[in-house]
Order: sequence, then C-alpha cells, then structure tokens
Amino acid sequence: MSMWSRFKRFVKSVFGGAISALEDPKLILEQNIRDLNDQVPKMNENIASVKANVMLLQKEVRKYENELADMTAKIKAGIQANRDDIAERYAMRLESGRDNLASTKDQLKYASAAYDKALQVKKAFMREKERKIAEAKDALRAHERAKWQAKVADTLESFEVGGVDQTHDEMINRLQEQTARNEARMEMALDSVDTEALQIEEDAQKIRAAEVVKQFKLEMGVGDTSGLKEEPQMDLSDHESESAGKTIGKQRTQN
Repeated sequence: MSMWSRFKRFVKSVFGGAISALEDPKLILEQNIRDLNDQVPKMNENIASVKANVMLLQKEVRKYENELADMTAKIKAGIQANRDDIAERYAMRLESGRDNLASTKDQLKYASAAYDKALQVKKAFMREKERKIAEAKDALRAHERAKWQAKVADTLESFEVGGVDQTHDEMINRLQEQTARNEARMEMALDSVDTEALQIEEDAQKIRAAEVVKQFKLEMGVGDTSGLKEEPQMDLSDHESESAGKTIGKQRTQN
C-alpha cells in the first residue's frame, strides 16, 4: 500500500466517524424530498426548450414546403410562357430549397425524438420521485413513532427507577397493615363485650313487659283472662332495681 493510500485511509478513519455523527437522517431525508420536488420545475423548463425547438423546426419545414410549392408553380409558369430563363432561375433556387427542407426535416426528426425521450425520462423520474418521497415519508413517520415510543419508555423507566413504583407498593402495604390492625382491634373489642349478659337482660325485659301487659289485661277484664292468676302488685321501680342488681352481680362474677 502506498503512502498516499495509507494517508487517505487515515483521514477517512479520523473524520468519517465525525461526519456520520453530524449527519441527521431526518434532516437529510427532508432535504432530499425538497431537492426532488425542486427538480421538477427545472425538468419542465428543459422539456419546454426541447418542445420549442421542435415547434420552430416544424415552422421551418412548413415554410420550406410553401417556398418549394411556390417555386415549382413559377417554374411551370415560365415553361408555359416560353421563359426558360425564369424557369431555370427558380429551378436553381428549388434545388437549394429542397436541400434545406431535407436538412430541416432531419433536424425535426431528431428534435421530436429528443422531445419524446424527454417526456419518457420525466415520466420515469416522476414515478421514481413519488416512490422515493413516499418511502422517505414512511421512514419519517416511523421515526416520529419511535421518538414517541422512546418518550413513553423513558417515562416508564423514570417511574420505576425514580422510586415511584417502590413507594407506591410500600404505601399500599402500610395501609393494608393499618387496616388489618384496626380490624383485629375491632374483633378484640367485640370479644370483650359480654354479649350473653346483654341477651339475658334483653330477654328479662321482654318477660317483664309481657307480665305488665297481662296485669293490665287482668285489671281491665280484656281478652282471655282465664289462664291468668292474680299476682301481687309489684312496684316497677323495685323490679327494675332488682333486675339491674342481678345483671351487675353476674357481670362481676364473670369478670
């Protein structure tokens, strides 16, 4: 390997990576789309020039054809008038006009072929341009989606790495522990209540109320009193005091 080749390889290795790092694919694709669109007016201008040349040559062909027709008529008129001198003069010009017509027709032929070729090139270019632009736009849209997905991924990562996920689980566990403790306290409080004594007191009150109603019925002679026997009058306040005393005594015994 020559010294120059080694030097070029060295420069490429040093600056190639830096240039690649500076290139933004998104910006380059957007610029490529603009460049492709900018080429269309230039191409149309070139095609218009070729078309104008074709039109000029067509006019020249028609002009030469008209001149040849005119000279042919004058030659025939000179011959009919026995003026060979006039016929010969136009005959010389006729030969020159024929050469010009033939040359112009050749130019028109090549110009028309060039115009048709230019139209084909434009058609192919437009098809390729649309394909490249569509491909570039798809890549740009995919790039935008990737950027959005990257932002979502960053958000999720920061959610976990930043401690939000950890503190969330920790606070849920704390609340569940507090709820369990409160439920346990409630169960212990309910267990400490003498529900049996409360039920006995409630039954005693119902029995006492039934006896009072029976006593009233007996006094009033209402209803079937045959099965009732007269009981001695009892002061309700004394009866309540006695029941309360029995309940308190039982509770003390249980404790």
